[in-house]
Amino acid sequence: MSLIPSWFGGRRSNVFDPFSLDLWDPFKDFPFPSSSLSASNFPQTLRENTAFVHTRIDWKETPEAHVFKADLPGLKKEEVKVEIEDDRVLQISGERNVEKEDKNDTWHRVERSNGKFMRRFRLPENAKMDQVKASMENGVLTVTVPKVEEKKPEVKAIDISG
Repeated sequence: MSLIPSWFGGRRSNVFDPFSLDLWDPFKDFPFPSSSLSASNFPQTLRENTAFVHTRIDWKETPEAHVFKADLPGLKKEEVKVEIEDDRVLQISGERNVEKEDKNDTWHRVERSNGKFMRRFRLPENAKMDQVKASMENGVLTVTVPKVEEKKPEVKAIDISG
């Protein structure tokens, strides 16, 4: 007996095997040219134009700098651009190219996205725009934007007379 009811669109031959699940396609009855996102129904033109818009970027602020970390697996540093615009905008962009297809290949699943991406961040006033550094290691881009040192107010002790 299946733990997933049949009205969720399919059956499961083995509850403990995640690969035996028949996925429910809520758009299968809509008049789209191809509603299922399985690789066999996913047109080549859509695969070529699919951008990986879900590029995850973390932004943390330390006492010394703003640090951005982007997961860009499979990209080389030559395929990524880091730019600073005049109005304190950090722009990270790049492109993952489509693999060459052989006509004899049969695709079973296409999950890795490709295409262009671009993320923009407005930096705060305390960013040193002329000292930005970027490095890439193991598919993780790290951009470090140093901060202007905050002047601490000078405290002067006043003697009290009387």
